[in-house]
Order: sequence, then structure tokens, then C-alpha cells
Amino acid sequence: MLEFKNDKGKAVSYSDLIFTVLNLPQKQKTLLIGIDGCGGAGKSSLAKKLSEEYNQITIVHMDDFYLPSQLRNNGDPEDKEIGADFDWRRLKKQVLEPLVNDNAATYQKYDWSSDNLGEWVEVKVGGIVLVEGVYSTRKELAKLYDFKIWIDAPRELRLERGIERDGEEYRELWEKWMIGEDMYVENHRPIDTADLVLNSKV
Repeated sequence: MLEFKNDKGKAVSYSDLIFTVLNLPQKQKTLLIGIDGCGGAGKSSLAKKLSEEYNQITIVHMDDFYLPSQLRNNGDPEDKEIGADFDWRRLKKQVLEPLVNDNAATYQKYDWSSDNLGEWVEVKVGGIVLVEGVYSTRKELAKLYDFKIWIDAPRELRLERGIERDGEEYRELWEKWMIGEDMYVENHRPIDTADLVLNSKV
């Protein structure tokens, strides 16, 4: 199980996080939380544990907005727009903006098995919506959230987790993804706009 500490090194429990979130001032009926961090940092694990702690949480995964291969620029990360493999514009239009305006969100998930857009998902108004994934709090989206969490973890640990999850055959792809993520961290500085910075470890 992952453990999380704040930027002062103090352990942070899931119940403490839920308490913090539930006491946030709300601008609209749905509380929007962004959980960002590089691949392997522990974003989806944190989102899952929080949803188990509080049943009025809906999770939206940034991976659902991965672009089908025919729409991706499969060149080197340095030659692409930052976060170009993920359709952040569609996330903004289909999920964040409707919920900010107290309307239900409807979005189409990327199907990893068919490499195409698949089923449609509806997110109702109310409760808490967690949007988790790298690039989720990029500059163009940051102001739409009520609260933003950045999860930090050492590069070697993140790569180790990724290979453990996906297999050794994905090492080259993970290393390529990490180049793009480094560019994102350097240019968008999501850690600077985060309301809470957590450090994860095994």
C-alpha cells in the first residue's frame, strides 16, 4: 500500500484528506479536485482509496482522454506539444466546464484494447469529482478546479512501479513518456499551483 506525506514530511491519512476536501468552500454544486503527478507517482491509487473512504466520489481518469493512435503524433516528445497524447481540450469541454456550470458531464472513454473511443460515461451533478492523471492540472485547466493535489515521487521509483505494473517490454515506452512529463513539469509548473503537495512511497 502506498503511503503519503505532505511537504513537511508528516504522514497524511485518507480520512484527513477527505476532511480537508469536505470543508472546502464550493463555487458550484460539484466539488472538482485534480490529482496530478508524473506516471507511477500514485495518483490512481490515491483516488481509489479516497473513493473507498467516501462514497460520493466519482473518478475521471486522464487515461480515458488518451488519443487514438491515428490522431497522435508519434514522434519524439521534444517535437510535440506538451501532453499532446492526451486530449485535454475534450476533458475541458465534456467534463470540467459542464460541471463548473452545474450541468451533468458526458464523455467518451478511450478504449485501450481497440485503440479507439468507446463507451459514453455520464457524471451527474453533485458530490465530489476527482480528475486524476498526469497533465490533469495543466495551465489551461488549473483554474477550473476547486482544489489541486500534486503527488511527487522519485524518478527511479516511478519507473520501477511502471515496469512492475506493465512489464519489462514497456520500459522504452515508459522512458519516452517520462521525457514528455519532465517537459510538462518544467514548463507548466503544476507543483506551484497545487493546493497540496504529497510525497508517495511504497
